[in-house]
Amino acid sequence: MTMFGSVPERLAKNRYELDEGQSHIEVHQDLVRATGVGPLLVRVCAAHVYTQEADGSLSAEYSACLECGTCLAVAPPGALTWHYPRGGFGISFREG
Repeated sequence: MTMFGSVPERLAKNRYELDEGQSHIEVHQDLVRATGVGPLLVRVCAAHVYTQEADGSLSAEYSACLECGTCLAVAPPGALTWHYPRGGFGISFREG
């Protein structure tokens, strides 16, 4: 813990305005399976957005996304379609 509080405590102060039914993350399953990048995406995502399913597919829970872009840095081109949520939606960092 730092003088500013723990990371979970600081993240709890953020606000996320969910754009129902408008995911800003699309997983292209064929490419994710072909490249084997799924487990890496699960490990590097600080928000635990990605989950490797029993059938080998990768699911993304966009409502938890911190919009940091780490997944885009490690995924091969075309494995994910990712864009910022439309105006007024997504994460608002209140303190950090």
